[in-house]
Amino acid sequence: MGRAISNKNVLTAKFEVTEFDGAFLASFGKPELRGAWIIYGGSGSGKTSFVMQVCKYLTRFRRVAYDSLEQGLSLSLQKAWERVGMEEVGNRIILLNKESLKDLRLRLAKKQSPDVVVVDSVHYWLGLKMSDYINLRNDFPDKLFIFVSHEKGGQPDGKLAQKIRYDSDIKIRVEGYKAFVTTRYEVAERGEGGADFIIWEQGAQDYWVDKM
Repeated sequence: MGRAISNKNVLTAKFEVTEFDGAFLASFGKPELRGAWIIYGGSGSGKTSFVMQVCKYLTRFRRVAYDSLEQGLSLSLQKAWERVGMEEVGNRIILLNKESLKDLRLRLAKKQSPDVVVVDSVHYWLGLKMSDYINLRNDFPDKLFIFVSHEKGGQPDGKLAQKIRYDSDIKIRVEGYKAFVTTRYEVAERGEGGADFIIWEQGAQDYWVDKM
């Protein structure tokens, strides 16, 4: 049986938060870069562009690995990489070319492994179970896993992706070049967290004007 934590120790515990700024602070707050986030949206919504923007921004704070399960190293991925100016971050990011869960676990067990892993998309790890997800988080508690999911009916597509959404500290739905962010790190009175994130200004204006 583990030692119980006192009320006082809960209230005085210190955590390493990340000093986001600008639009990322307004949408995400000041998060811990550990645990799980999820990003989901339909095809053509701006989801890939948003994921690339998040990856680039996170390289300011941690080393990032982008596991492209869906596209792999391809011309379309290269174009998305170029659009955000990913060359500016050098070796702070690496691409994993359709790397399996087994191989990813071996990579993360090594010294100097990436701190943030983006899995795009979770549906392409065929046979993945909730227990695999929980074990991954538990075995690498100091890593941040960002799962990308397709969308169906306004929710992540599939039972597993929906369960990951419930477990995630930051949940992001992308539609019409806007990211709608729900974050457990929101401090509303300080303007930290919860604001919509504009992925592409003109695209968002054109899309949402038809919804008004």
